[in-house]
Amino acid sequence: MKKKLLLLTYLTTLTFAEIPKSFSYVKDKIPTIEVELRYASSNNFVGGVIDGYLAPRAILTTKATLALSKVQKELESFELGIKIFDAYRPQRAVDHFVRWGKDLSDRKMKLEYYPNVEKKNLFKEGYIAKRSGHSRGSTIDLTIIDLKTKDELDMGSNFDFFGKESWVHYSNIIAQQKLNRMLLNQVMIKYGFKAYTQEWWHFTLEDEPYKNKYFNFEVK
Repeated sequence: MKKKLLLLTYLTTLTFAEIPKSFSYVKDKIPTIEVELRYASSNNFVGGVIDGYLAPRAILTTKATLALSKVQKELESFELGIKIFDAYRPQRAVDHFVRWGKDLSDRKMKLEYYPNVEKKNLFKEGYIAKRSGHSRGSTIDLTIIDLKTKDELDMGSNFDFFGKESWVHYSNIIAQQKLNRMLLNQVMIKYGFKAYTQEWWHFTLEDEPYKNKYFNFEVK
């Protein structure tokens, strides 16, 4: 009995040890948030589950999670909320993207995600890189939803669309789409995140705790 108890304690400790103490599962801190972790599914530009994503659970540094909780609280006052597409991303997932990017024969998701970009140019144009801020744990991809219907606000392009249409200040979209992008941009900046001008969904905590450290533990 003691041996079984000792083994159970060891396995439990091992499981928790794989996620650093300075990280949190986002829904544990923000229960009302929606999560659609695209890389834990086939609904992404690769068209399959990405290495390192064993479950659709959003993980961030606790510091970033607490800042995000303030964003959610403000949006809730307008009956709006956050939907997360990606949060912490293991380095092994980034490596998967790099391998995919080098395989020029695999273009099954081209029409949906990069119709106007040649796959051979994805590295040169900055869509694929060997390092990602997501692996530091304080970068998040997200949108705004209606809390009642769970419908996403229209941002004028889909998440992870490779092209100028996804730039924050892209002009060839209708007024409501521009307003939706600006709402997301402003509320994230208000609570300590900085935007990435070429992706309306992408934000990094300004004062991120790990500026030069890239993690590789699995999402599960």
